[in-house]
Amino acid sequence: MDINEKVAYIKGLTDGLKLNEKDDTVMVLKAVIDLLEDITDEITDLGELYDELSEQVDEIDQDLSIVEDDLYDSEEDDDFDDDFDEDSEYYEVVCPTCGDEICVSEDILIEGSIDCPNCGEELAFDFSSLTADEINGDNEE
Repeated sequence: MDINEKVAYIKGLTDGLKLNEKDDTVMVLKAVIDLLEDITDEITDLGELYDELSEQVDEIDQDLSIVEDDLYDSEEDDDFDDDFDEDSEYYEVVCPTCGDEICVSEDILIEGSIDCPNCGEELAFDFSSLTADEINGDNEE
């Protein structure tokens, strides 16, 4: 039995008792029952509005999820596809500012610098102090 049915039951009980309408106690009891009916109607309306709002929020959440998937997946895929070269070697570089670990291609190392994708700090690569053997990987230790 829901709240509307309970209030209707109580009202039916009081109506069935055939109480003296002019008695002060009966008048108060009827006023309380009328108030309960009004409160019940308001609660029912609020419940319906809440259900509608919940459905709308769920739809917005689903739409946002689709937009996020499209936005982030396409950006990541595009960046990766544009920058990836199967023939190139890749090296891990750690940004000294934010500590983010970045994979860079040999071509980027040769260019001399790249901006950290995490913090924007310019990472410069200087090979001027290396010998030709060290650059070619022929150094023996």
